Amino acid sequence: MPNHIQAACGALLFFAFAGCAAAQAPVTNICTSPGQGVHEEGFVEIGGIPQWVTINGDKCANPVVLMVHGGPGNPMSLFAETIYGGWEKDYTLVEWDQCGAGMTYGKTRPSDDTPLSVDQITDDGIDLSRYLTQHLAKRKIILMGGSWSSIVAIHMIKAEPDLFTAYLGWSQMVSYRENPIGTYTKLLDLARQAGDQDSIAKLEKLGPPPWTDPRASGIMRRVDRKYEDLVTEPAPPQWWQPAAEYATPQAQADYTAGEDYSYLQFVGLKGDGIYSTVDLPSLGTHFDVPIFLLQGEDDYLTLPDISRRYFDSLTAPQKAFVMLPRTGHDPNRIMVDAQRKLLDEKIRPLAE
Repeated sequence: MPNHIQAACGALLFFAFAGCAAAQAPVTNICTSPGQGVHEEGFVEIGGIPQWVTINGDKCANPVVLMVHGGPGNPMSLFAETIYGGWEKDYTLVEWDQCGAGMTYGKTRPSDDTPLSVDQITDDGIDLSRYLTQHLAKRKIILMGGSWSSIVAIHMIKAEPDLFTAYLGWSQMVSYRENPIGTYTKLLDLARQAGDQDSIAKLEKLGPPPWTDPRASGIMRRVDRKYEDLVTEPAPPQWWQPAAEYATPQAQADYTAGEDYSYLQFVGLKGDGIYSTVDLPSLGTHFDVPIFLLQGEDDYLTLPDISRRYFDSLTAPQKAFVMLPRTGHDPNRIMVDAQRKLLDEKIRPLAE
């Protein structure tokens, strides 16, 4: 996926929901019959600000899937139709631009010194999930997320398990203590094996994490992409063409600005950002929600052995860990096909 992805804005359908911390406004159940389709896009009041949400599905009777985006500044709403549009026959798909990202950033721009936190995005995700159960007449929804959103999703299912049928994750992050140093060590080893003096010099100049330079993570990520690209199947180029309503110059500027803001919030100006607080094992290892994880064999940003070790430590009503060949950190066709397979074979029966 490009470092800076196009986005869009547009004033479309508006619907409102007050978060659980405040007095809750009535939520309308729009599903009056099982065969009714749902196609909405607009701003939902979450965490005290309007946040962009799209809902698309052919039948209200189908399970609802909330896709939590990664980054933290990389919404997928602009690409959802191209990548996941075919799923709408069997699932109601929900995309959400988080605080500080995409359409939400364009609507309500935080100041550069306004902090983001895992707890804040988790609370927002839970508020949205409650809204969806009422708006779409569901007792529970399915949660999907990878990379940054795998952190948020684990926090969400831990905090409010009764809202979720299952969690389907990929590129599972675990902790600041394990992931960055694991990636650094892996990439330096690959570069030395290849005699790649340019990458060796860049990595050795950085030194092992933790870092206090906000540019360090970006430098390592570029080396990571270089080596993942050598061994993984790329995503179809058309996946990253935004839908027309997301492709205005203003929207592209909003997306890029939101991505920059979110990145700095994630790494911090002195290595003290959101990422430095991530420690999923500290939440405990018992979960009341089924957990299904997909892992690219060649994901060097969230290494398979770290993700697998964390998964093996968890107890859940059901769980499965699936390794994917020719797959790295970012989604490709192999990853998306595996997501659909798990949804159809393992998770959908839990929702019916």
